[in-house]
Amino acid sequence: MGPVEVTHLHMSVFSQSFSPCGRFLAAGNNYGEIAVFSLSSALSPDATDLSQTPILTFTAHEGPVFSLFSTDSHLLSAGNGEISAWSWAELIKRNTKAAWTRRPNYKSSLEIPEINAMTVNPTENSLVIGGGDNNIHIMDLESGIFKSVLQGHTDYIHCLSVREREGEILSGGEDGAVRIWDHRTGQSVHCIEVYKYEECARPQYGKWISCLTTESDWMLCGGGPSLSLWHLRSMSPTSIFPLSGCQRQANFYQDMILSVGEGQCVSHCLLGGEVKAQIPCTPHSLNTLALNLNSTDNRVLTVGGSSHQIDVFTNLSYRTFSLSF
Repeated sequence: MGPVEVTHLHMSVFSQSFSPCGRFLAAGNNYGEIAVFSLSSALSPDATDLSQTPILTFTAHEGPVFSLFSTDSHLLSAGNGEISAWSWAELIKRNTKAAWTRRPNYKSSLEIPEINAMTVNPTENSLVIGGGDNNIHIMDLESGIFKSVLQGHTDYIHCLSVREREGEILSGGEDGAVRIWDHRTGQSVHCIEVYKYEECARPQYGKWISCLTTESDWMLCGGGPSLSLWHLRSMSPTSIFPLSGCQRQANFYQDMILSVGEGQCVSHCLLGGEVKAQIPCTPHSLNTLALNLNSTDNRVLTVGGSSHQIDVFTNLSYRTFSLSF
């Protein structure tokens, strides 16, 4: 077995992000590499095996790339203790020079916590990041300056979501808490300890919250506790989804919920709690799902996990083909 095969054997894809034009997909792996794929080539009627391989692969960070996020011009990537920005226009020309790299103001220079989650707060044009130092750091995207730190979690942060209209940031962590923050004051205004709700608790898996997303007045979260749908005005769970294993990412899509985690399937769930379908994937365990809503021509669902292959669905009911990192 050659070095490439060994690398592929142990590869995990942790993060994905589509280009603003929707024609490209970036994916990050456990080796600190980012691969850029041309979706328009891979989906073309004339596609060959080569069309399903990256147009570009480069080492972006020393540690795993746990999070990728696209703004309207840049791909942001998070490695151990740092965020880098790459111009999409330059990446498409196969130029891999970072536009900038920033490090949050950690307590000590010896501390290099991993960054697990990133999102953008459009109202303030700020980048919100969370990770291994238990804190949320907020960076002004215009100046590149870290302007505030939200403190309250007692263990590391796995996931983030922004409710733009309400001026709220939500965070989920290893401590089992979902915290709701007022981004104007930096104060934690609510703390939901999901594992303390009997209907959600699964002590055999632990209390950690690994996935979190919001839409309007609704929140989805899960991890150790079962994936559950919460009404944020009443702060109570309305549906519990009977999915085995820990869920690592869940998204609202139309009148459904799509979820991935331990196990080989993408779960399609109805908002009332019913599991409508489970669609098999190539990786045995799944970390990331992404919906390309930036382009009508390349509207796909992509799923990555414990494999060098990223599954592409043009129809939610079955895997169309796989991209190879």
